[in-house]
Formats: sequence, structure tokens, C-alpha cells
Amino acid sequence: MKVLVEGLARARMTLLTRTGEFYTARVQAVSSDIRFDKEIEALARTVRELFAEYIHLNRRLPDEVLLSFAGIDDYPRLADTVAAHILQTMGVKQSILELAGVKSQFEKIISILQSEVEILKIEQRIDGSVREALSKDQKEFYLQKQLKAIKEELGQAEDVAGEVEDLTKKLRKLDAPQEVISRAEEEIKRLSKMHPYSAESAVCRAYVEWILGLPWRKHTEDRSNFGEVKSILDGDHYGLEKPKKRILEHLAVMKVAGKVKGPILCFVGPPGVGKTSVGRSIARALDRKFVRMSLGGIRDEAEIRGHRRTYIGSLPGRIIQSIRKAASANSVFLLDEVDKIGIDFRGDPAAALLEVLDPEQNVAFSDNYLELDFDLSKVLFITTANSLSGIPVALIDRMEIIRLPGYLEHEKVKIVRGFLLPKLKKEMGLGGVSIEFTDDALYEIIREYTRESGVREVERQLASVLRKVAQELAEGSRKKKFKFGPGKIGRMLGAPVYIATDVKTRPEPGYAIGLAWTQFGGEVLPIEVNLMKGSGKLTLTGKLGTVMQESASAGLSYIRSRAEKFGLKPDFYEELEIHIHVPEGAVPKDGPSAGITILISLLSALTKTPVKSNLALTGEVTLSGDVLAIGGLNEKLLAAKRSGIKDIIIPIKNKKDIPELPKELTEDLNLILIKKVDEAIKVGFSEKKWFNRAKPKKKRKAK
Repeated sequence: MKVLVEGLARARMTLLTRTGEFYTARVQAVSSDIRFDKEIEALARTVRELFAEYIHLNRRLPDEVLLSFAGIDDYPRLADTVAAHILQTMGVKQSILELAGVKSQFEKIISILQSEVEILKIEQRIDGSVREALSKDQKEFYLQKQLKAIKEELGQAEDVAGEVEDLTKKLRKLDAPQEVISRAEEEIKRLSKMHPYSAESAVCRAYVEWILGLPWRKHTEDRSNFGEVKSILDGDHYGLEKPKKRILEHLAVMKVAGKVKGPILCFVGPPGVGKTSVGRSIARALDRKFVRMSLGGIRDEAEIRGHRRTYIGSLPGRIIQSIRKAASANSVFLLDEVDKIGIDFRGDPAAALLEVLDPEQNVAFSDNYLELDFDLSKVLFITTANSLSGIPVALIDRMEIIRLPGYLEHEKVKIVRGFLLPKLKKEMGLGGVSIEFTDDALYEIIREYTRESGVREVERQLASVLRKVAQELAEGSRKKKFKFGPGKIGRMLGAPVYIATDVKTRPEPGYAIGLAWTQFGGEVLPIEVNLMKGSGKLTLTGKLGTVMQESASAGLSYIRSRAEKFGLKPDFYEELEIHIHVPEGAVPKDGPSAGITILISLLSALTKTPVKSNLALTGEVTLSGDVLAIGGLNEKLLAAKRSGIKDIIIPIKNKKDIPELPKELTEDLNLILIKKVDEAIKVGFSEKKWFNRAKPKKKRKAK
């Protein structure tokens, strides 16, 4: 129920009594002042103006209130209406109501309205400034929300401010030189001002991420226990004593000096001897991170140094990429196949490697992309190569050469039993099966199915045998033990792939045995010479290279210059046609080390004198009869031993290489050191008396 009470006239209460449940009052009407002069009219106008301003300033009162005042001409009613709409306490309103006379009421109302208007103006000023600040923030917030909604709709949601903040946090945690920190701060500041979808923003962001991702001063602690290092190296590889010794020396220097620049080691040897795996073992022995980079076929210098940031899609070079991958500034870095780098119009990668592999320069290696110096001096660089012939001299000068010779047959057998067979059984799930190979079976695999210095092909042939075992078990066989002898190898692997070079055991004129080095190891190199009537023509066959052809010409010139000494006519050459053939004819051959063999075989044919049986020769000859040093001595002696040859003539200049040869290799060999060709002739034709004739003694003159 709603009750509306409206005042009709002003009255004063004279008596108040309670009658039952309600009050009863006696009132007396108050007469109003009916004389309105100009002063009251002025006060009324002031009240109207102040009340209008009061309504406009006060948001809690609607502007429609002013419409009700337009038609009020009665001053007492005007005073009562204004007093009713003023937002004041009941006490204030009661005080206005109690005043006698319109003039007093107007004066009281004017005083209250003036005070309220001043207060409302101050509130409006404060509210305006607050509203302005709030509206700006709300606008930005609204626009940010709209932008975020648009990005989410396009699938490109990204918080640039958050990304910059994340990069800044990472930068605070980065341990790097001050130059690097300053550059990163500049780039992050630039990034914060860029449009997130501009191309320059993506380039700047990628650059900062590369700086933050590199291990500028992050190092791992090396293992200092020599016993542990040696046991790890021995456990991973059989033999290879020299590389292992070199690593232990490196550790010793580091331990004594406390700090040493990383040496550059270069492992040179034929394929399959374990150059790459030795590098990995060194990293494990030193307890360092390991990264490998293959240089085979690289022709662009930017692969090493990187591209500048001005190029689209530019990146740092593979050196810096690998360092970031290793997450350590003192990792073991293997540069594989350094002898197979190419050169073209894009630059010479080998020249770019000079700074990387120079201990004096790589303290401040500069990548084209980063344009900041990175310290590579604590990285242990290891390079591998099959031959030094493909490596620039300037690059060789910066490396310490360690040769990894090919394995002997008995070493390969030990490697198979100790490393390869357990590894293959584990890979093929045959760990619970007993698989045994006799020594004869392994020698058969090594000799007839592989031709290499390493053990890579041996591993493949063993894997072929084990796959057949796995197939037999998969077909339901319950056998738990397999034993392979020489008779079973042929059935498992088929016909022999390689047949040993046919070395004649019976001496024949014009036949001599040389020794050659190939990328697969050492090989025996029989040389045959045939003489026919002709007009001084020299024919060379067997796919010989230029150097080998020149060695044949030099050997023939040496014999012609000493024809009388060998019992030949001075013009013997004019009546003969000489044919020199080196089997196998389809295999390319080159090099100067066959010079002594060609000369001996020529002399054997011309003098019709067989060369001593069971003899092999190697050495480069000059026109004056000197015998020069050769390379690949280890592989050549291994080939001779494999063919059953005992006596081997080598240059005396290779005497320095003999102490480094394995004892198992040289223990059954008779190494004959020579300086001149005449010494080789004496050994090769020791059974012929014509060459050993004593010179006639001079007669003494009678006094």
C-alpha cells in the first residue's frame, strides 16, 4: 500500500496527545507574509538561478525538475519546493521549514545552494580529470582487446609486449661479454618499436634469439683422472696408441698449466679405421659435448662464416650453429673429411677455416651474421682426412697430424670379437643367442670378402651372417647356439668377392713385385716387362698415371746411361720395343713409389736375369740413382705380409717411420734399407755373378 501525503499549509503544533493507538495534535495555522517587495523578488530570482545551476551540476537530480519550477509564481510554494529538492539532511530541511517568513527561507536556501554549488564544481573538476585519465586507459584497453581478437581470428595471436619482456628476462640471465649484452639490448629496444608483422621485425627477433642462444661463457669441466680417460679410450677402440697418447698429453698440459688453448688435431688414415669414432670417444673421455660437421662437398665460404643479415633468410655459419647445438664453449668439434672441400665462384671454404683452426686467431672468431667476436680457443677441434694431398698447405700448417694406420689381420680379428660382434648382436636382438666364429672363419671373411684398411666392410659381412641367423630364428628354429667355421662362410656369404693378387713364386726375367698405397689400404703391385724387336718404342699399359709413366722413362734412362756396367750394348734401346704392363689393367694407378720396381723389372728383362724370389720393392728413383722416401709404409708392409712376402726393400729415408710401426707388423719381415739404386740391384740380383764382379786391382809400379 502506498500513501501520498501532501502539505496544504504551514502550521504549528500546540498540543500532542495519545488516543488509543494513534496520536492526536492540536495545531495553529501560521500566517504567511503576503507583502512581497523587490528584495524578495531579487532573492527569488537568485534562488531560481542557483537552483538551476545546482540541478545541472548534480547528476543525482534529473533536469526535468526545472520544468516544474517554470510555472510557480507563489514565493512560499517556491521556497518549499526548492527546500524539498535540495539533497540535504532532514535536520537542514526542518530548519528551513521552521523559519518564519519567505525572506528568511530564501536567505537560508541561498546560503545552502551557494555552498552546494561550490562543492559540486570542485567535484566536477576532480571527476573530469579522473574521467579523462580513465577514458584514455579504457580506450587503449579497448583497442588492445580488439587487436587481440582480430589476431586470434586470423590465427596470428601474438603478444609483442610479452615477447619483448621474455627476451629481456633471458638477457638478464645471459652470461656474455659486455659488447654482446649491449648489442642485444639495442636490438630488443628496436624490436619493441617495430610493427610485429614487418619483415624487419622478424629479422631483428631472429638475431636476438641467436645471441641469447649461444653459450658465450658456458663451459663444462674436463675429466682430470688419467686412468678413467685411458680406460674409456681403450674401451671404445682397439690399438691406436698414438692418438690416445696425444690426448693424454693434452690433458696433462691442461692439468699442469691450468689453462691452455685448444690444439687442432688432424687424424689421417684410410676409410674405416675409426677416425670419426675416435673423435666421439675423445669427447666422452674428456666429458665434453660432441658435435660433428661434415666438410665433404662444401663449396660456399658462407657455410663456414654465415651470411650477412641483409640477405633474406640469412643464418650464422655452421660453426656457430654447431656451437649453439653443443650448448658449450669448450666442446669437442669434429670437422670430418677436411680433404674433400671444394672451391668455386662462391669462395674457398678452406680459406675460411684458417681463422677457425688457428689458435692465435680463433680467440675472436667473427661470423658474418652475428658481427660479434666469439671465443673458439677453448674448443678442441679435430679434423679427419683420408689423405693430406687434398688439404691446402696453409691449413696443414695449423694442424697437428696424427696418422691412423690400417689394421693388421690379427687386429681385425680382435676388433670383431671385442667390439663388432657384441654390438651387432645387441642391435639385432641376439643377445641371448650363442654365436661363435672360429679364427679361420674370421680370417676368411677378412681376406676373401673385404679389401680395406679399416673394419667397416667386415662389420657389414658380419651383419649379413647375423641377419641370416635372425631369419632362421624368426622362422621357428629353437637353436640357441650357432658356430661358424671356414666351411660355412662360403654358404652364408656366397662366392668370394676378392681374390688375392697372383704373385708368382717362381722367378722370371722381367717380373718384379712392387707395393702400392690405395684408399682401401696397401696392395702388392706386380710389374711385367716384355721385350720385342722394334725401333726403340716404350709402351706402357695398365691405366698408369702421368707420374708413373715418368717413373718408367726415368728408370729406362738410368739403365741406358749405365748400359756397359750391366753388360748391355750402348745402343740396345734402338733395336727393341719395350712393353711395361701393370695388372690389373682396369684399376687406375699413379705415384712415384713404383719407380724402383719398374727399374728392376726393366733391368731383369734386359739382362734376362730373374729377380730374387719373395722380394718386394718400393721407392722413388732419380736419374742419378738416388732412392727417395715414400708414403703409406704401414699399408704397404701390411700388403706384403698378407701376400707372404718376407724381404722388402725400402728407402733409407723411411728409417724414421720404422719405430712407429706395430711390432706385430715388422716382426716377421726383413726390411732392407737402401740409399742408391745399386744397392737394390745387388739385393735383387744377388744370385747373378756378373753384377758382383770385383773390380780389378791396380798394379803397383816398381820402384
